Amino acid sequence: MNSVVNPLHPSGRIAASPSPALPDAFPATDLLAWFDRSSRAMPWRRDRDPWRIWVSEAMLQQTLVATVIPFFERFVARFPDPAALARTDEQEALRYWEGLGYYRRIRHLRQAAILVVERHRGEVPDTLEAFAALPGVGRYMAGAVLSQAFEARLPVLEANTRRVLCRLFAVAEDPAKPATQKVLWAHAEAILPTQRIGDFNQAMMELGALVCTVSNPACDRCPLSPVCRSHREGLTGSIPAPSAKATLTEVREVALVVRRDRRVLLVQRPEGGRWAGMWEFPHCEVAADGDPHLQAIDSLKALTGLTGRSVGEYGLIRHGVTRYKIEMHCFEIRADEGEFASAFYVSHRWLTPDELSGVALSSAQRTLAGKLAGGPSQPGLF
Repeated sequence: MNSVVNPLHPSGRIAASPSPALPDAFPATDLLAWFDRSSRAMPWRRDRDPWRIWVSEAMLQQTLVATVIPFFERFVARFPDPAALARTDEQEALRYWEGLGYYRRIRHLRQAAILVVERHRGEVPDTLEAFAALPGVGRYMAGAVLSQAFEARLPVLEANTRRVLCRLFAVAEDPAKPATQKVLWAHAEAILPTQRIGDFNQAMMELGALVCTVSNPACDRCPLSPVCRSHREGLTGSIPAPSAKATLTEVREVALVVRRDRRVLLVQRPEGGRWAGMWEFPHCEVAADGDPHLQAIDSLKALTGLTGRSVGEYGLIRHGVTRYKIEMHCFEIRADEGEFASAFYVSHRWLTPDELSGVALSSAQRTLAGKLAGGPSQPGLF
């Protein structure tokens, strides 16, 4: 395969690709000057602390910046370094992540923190080989953390930079496809400057977030417009190609607030699968043609081993998880007799409503817990 000479690449060459050739002179200095003027203030940008950068990048996966900031501030106040997170148990770590979703991220981060303490004396490793060996660290995470914290000459590729690079090089293919991503990774590496690598990577992401947006990109304010092929050829409206939209699957569930005296039943999910190891009110899916109230009564014995009667309901909670659109019907059940037994849930606890604040719950389950704090359920309608 032929190669394209590029003086900005350490080796002087990058692998050729079917996408257009690189600009003759990439204006990295102009992009960095724009970033210095226009970048948003974010708490993880105050210094080059690798742990804070790492935490922020873990939180920012699949999550908006505005959502992340308060979670980040609370998390790093409690876990200011890898050792602090390594010392805590998984349930406390999950509690501090609660509301961000995608809980595999915090499990990986905690596992990685333990290894950082064991292998690297509590210091985030500054080499690609060592950092990439940690749980949850892929190519993007390695490039983002090591370039920002240690000026490692590594590129990044995520939603914003994919869009910028597609337009910059007029890459018309779907950026979600592996073949297209291979081309974009090569371009991202090729345009890296020799200095301020971390700022450059942040600038590319910031440019996609603020200027080179999905719709109505502000090309007149873009420092890269002089070398952008899509801008020059009038293609910004059609590039990048839209990815196929995931089909949402509608799901109905029932959740059971099982009461015994002043306490309610919480159950723990098994390891593996969605919400692994987290606590919740017992819940299950309702058949498409099923009656939620009847399902609540019928599922009580199977889910908990208890018998009881429905006395009220807390209404409907709508939420989404990945490609699922979920309606959760919430009922109050008075447990009459029996001991807890379940083929699915691995443990259980009887807690007062006030004690629920100390347990890690998913967002929908936390909403239901909030309904308990608001008072009794409404009388049953059935």
